[in-house]
Amino acid sequence: MSGSGGSPRALPWVLVTPALAWTLLFFVLPFVAMGLSSLSAHEGGGFTLANYSQFFTDPSYWRAMVNSLQVTAIVTVISIVLAYPFAWILAEQVPERWQRLALMLAVLPFWTSYVVRSYSWLLVLAQNGVINRALTGIGLVAEPLQLANTRFATVTGFVHFFVMLLTLTIFANLKQLSPSYRKAAADLGAGPVRTFLHVVLPLTLPGIMVGAFLTFVLCIGDYITPQILGGNNELVMPQLVMMQIGRRGDFPLASALSIILMAVVTVAYLACARWLKIERA
Repeated sequence: MSGSGGSPRALPWVLVTPALAWTLLFFVLPFVAMGLSSLSAHEGGGFTLANYSQFFTDPSYWRAMVNSLQVTAIVTVISIVLAYPFAWILAEQVPERWQRLALMLAVLPFWTSYVVRSYSWLLVLAQNGVINRALTGIGLVAEPLQLANTRFATVTGFVHFFVMLLTLTIFANLKQLSPSYRKAAADLGAGPVRTFLHVVLPLTLPGIMVGAFLTFVLCIGDYITPQILGGNNELVMPQLVMMQIGRRGDFPLASALSIILMAVVTVAYLACARWLKIERA
């Protein structure tokens, strides 16, 4: 049987070969190519670390990274604050027979094109948009406010999308939480507030952290929303990378900036993974 069926030890490798080939072709090789490109000079020549040193010595590049981290942190915090009560209402207050419909309505933003959503917010926040017309119409402001092409507009567009993402991860965690935990806390004399702070919240932190990490990754690497809603008034890292490609044709520097951005995401992942491991223990 071993001659006709082959070695049993080879079967797992046969099964994972397509996945390994896909990863090698579409992730490992492009990443290696980008790494080699980041170590080359713009005008040609041998290997150099000038692209990385330029990032660490040029204040404008540092500012772009700081802007990215600040916007991402603000979006993540606001999204968590808004998503947790929403997920709680869906999981605890909405009857079971209506929860699927409520979830479907909650994920409606995912059905709309990312670009369309960004341009929709641009129309809402423009100087002659809905908000400014309403404010000037009721006399709260004399002149239209500068809402578009600002950090506020970028954060608003991001939060609109990521609140729903965090709601889904937190909702899934809340639904998996056994009611016996709350009953045990009540038997020990804990009120609703103490039960939430000491039982429910710690047990749902993994769902919060998963959603927060996904928000961090998608937000810090996004180019569309900052470009449409933020303009070029406050550059973030993806915009800086695209500027090197579109305006200067400097692919080595763009590669170096991309690898630095990936390093930041990797650090965030390691921090979240280690923290989640502690919580689950």
